[in-house]
Amino acid sequence: MATEKIHTTNYFDTFIEVAEDTKATCGTKPPSKADKQTVAEMQYALLVNDPYKFTSDDLLFRVFADRNGLTKPEYKKAREQFFSKGQPCLRSSPLTKTYGFGIHADSNGKIAVVGMETKAYTRFQKDPKIKKVKAMRTSRS
Repeated sequence: MATEKIHTTNYFDTFIEVAEDTKATCGTKPPSKADKQTVAEMQYALLVNDPYKFTSDDLLFRVFADRNGLTKPEYKKAREQFFSKGQPCLRSSPLTKTYGFGIHADSNGKIAVVGMETKAYTRFQKDPKIKKVKAMRTSRS
């Protein structure tokens, strides 16, 4: 029996810069919605409270699991199913496209958000040992 291919969104030694067409001028906490937390809010809370705890895969699955009310015992099977299909990476995250945050992935693939106005953001941009990629543009033009 063939094993299903597992896709990943993880980056290593990489800095995802904000989208070229972002309207943000600094890293801004995503606004709250009354009824349900947004993906941006959930990603932001997890990354701000625990920098370099999660890989991109961990973060994306955790947000998916929380939004769908999965219990811990359901995680293993649900995660395999979730990553059996390709998932959008953090280059398409609202944090990098809309809210002015870069995302740094260290050598272990663990990630942290970095406001575009910070010295750390500039340091990551200038570091020759780190690969740089831009977040996806919001508009197609």
